[in-house]
Order: sequence, then C-alpha cells, then structure tokens
Amino acid sequence: MTNVIDRVKKTLNSILLGKEPQVEMAIVCLLAKGHLLIEDLPGMGKTTLAHALSRVFGLEFQRVQFTSDLLPADITGTSIYDRNSQSFVFHSGPIFSQVVLADEINRATPKTQSALLEAMEEQQVTIEGETRALPDPFFVIATQNPSHQLGTYPLPESQLDRFLIRLSLGYPHPDIEKDLLLNGDRRASATMAQAQITAEELTSLQEQVSEVQASDNLVDYVLKLVLETRQSSELLHGLSPRAGLALIQAAKAFALIKERRYVIPEDVQAVFPFVVGHRLAASEQSTISGQDLANMIIQKVAVPL
Repeated sequence: MTNVIDRVKKTLNSILLGKEPQVEMAIVCLLAKGHLLIEDLPGMGKTTLAHALSRVFGLEFQRVQFTSDLLPADITGTSIYDRNSQSFVFHSGPIFSQVVLADEINRATPKTQSALLEAMEEQQVTIEGETRALPDPFFVIATQNPSHQLGTYPLPESQLDRFLIRLSLGYPHPDIEKDLLLNGDRRASATMAQAQITAEELTSLQEQVSEVQASDNLVDYVLKLVLETRQSSELLHGLSPRAGLALIQAAKAFALIKERRYVIPEDVQAVFPFVVGHRLAASEQSTISGQDLANMIIQKVAVPL
C-alpha cells in the first residue's frame, strides 16, 4: 500500500508543482469516498489537478463545462426516440463516469447545480422515474471561481455540504512559476500521465479506510471541536453531525496514507480546515474566512492526552 500511495503522490507532484499539501488532501478525499471542491481564480491549475487525478488513479473521466444555459438533462442524460426499434432509448450523460469534473460549477443555474445532489449523495440518479446506479468508484471534482466574479451563482449550503473537502491552489512560488514559463503548461503532462493504481486497488484502499480505528478519546476530541463551532460568536451556526462524520472519515484516510491503522489528533488537525472551512459561515460582524476560523478553533480546543 505504501509504495502505491508514494507512486501516486510522486506522479501528481511532478504535474502540480509546489502543491504537495493540496495533492495530499485530494488523495485523502478520494480514499475517503468524498467529493472535492476546488475554488480559485481562473488559470490556477484546477482543471489540471482534476485531469491528473483521474489519469493517475486509472479512472474513466468526463468533463462538464457548466454554463448558464446548461440543463440538468445535459448532465444526467435523456431518452431519445429510436425509429428502428420504435421505442425510446436512454442515452447516458457524463454523470455516468468514475470521475466527473464539474468545471466552473457556480456558473450554472441553481436548478442545474442541484442535478448533482442525488448523484453525489446516493451514487445514483433518477431519470424519468427510473433509478440508475452510477459507477463505483464515483468521484465528483467541482471547480468554482470566487463568488465576487461576474456570472456566478453561489452554491447553497446544502450543496456545499456534499463536498468532503474544499481546496484552494493559490499562486505558485516564483521559482515554480518561472519553471512553468520556461517549460510551458502542465496540462499536457496531466492528460498523458500513466495510471499508478487500478480501480480495484483504489476500491481496496477505500475499504481499508473504513477499517482504520478511532478511539473513544479521539471521537471525544472531534466532538469538542464540533461543539466549539456551535458556541462561537464568530459563526452564524455550528457544524452538523454529518460534518463530524466527514471529519472522522477524512482523518481516517489521512492516517492510512501516513501508514497508520489508527487516528491520532494530528490527523484530525491536518484535515480540519479543509473539511469544515466551507461548512462554516461567519457572523455578520466577522470578516474572517471559514478556513481561518477553523484554525482558530483548533487552537482553542485542548488536545486529549
């Protein structure tokens, strides 16, 4: 298992230069059977990361460019009348893929955004009264531009909560950016990357995540973090029980890639800002971002001995 994860990390880091923490969290999200939200300015490498993940993990990939005129049927598929058979034949949409890139998801209308909800939560879609299962593994990577940009529809809290982890890539280090300017875009490297793991091996790793142990003391620590968000005057509301479950699942995946079969507080602290940052809404009096609030909460809550 260690060699497999190391190969995956090495390949991804050779494509996404200088983004080791973000690459690690993307792997955690996939192993934990979550969905990933990448929020950043255009041109920062969001799509490149999505391409690279699908290629390195050997998964089928479909990209959907979200626009204001995109319809739910463009994502899920539709039935078309076939003259030869004199019946309607279902043509599946791009959602029926192991990795789905919802590019610039907040440029589509809320109705189209909601077409992803059932798929992300239930790993199935209901079309024309018939429920159809999605592939296994199934992983949604959504990218979005900052909400202050023109032509964006902010994702509602109910949909944000479907994403296990939110990442921001940020500007590259000047030395890395110089390398990009000298050697060109890394997108070609992402599309040509070789698979370092099979879908079956990925499924096995996902099953191993669920077997990682979280002690009573560790669960108490997670509960204290969750309760602290509910008592903070900086927040409109605290974390839900589902957020606590997501936090433990992500911490288990992080522990696994660190070659441990049990979770320690440092695992929780490592994933906490990425798991809860987009689930925290600052009060009207606060100007602090969700991720900064998450870091403040970590500092407030004592680590169990």
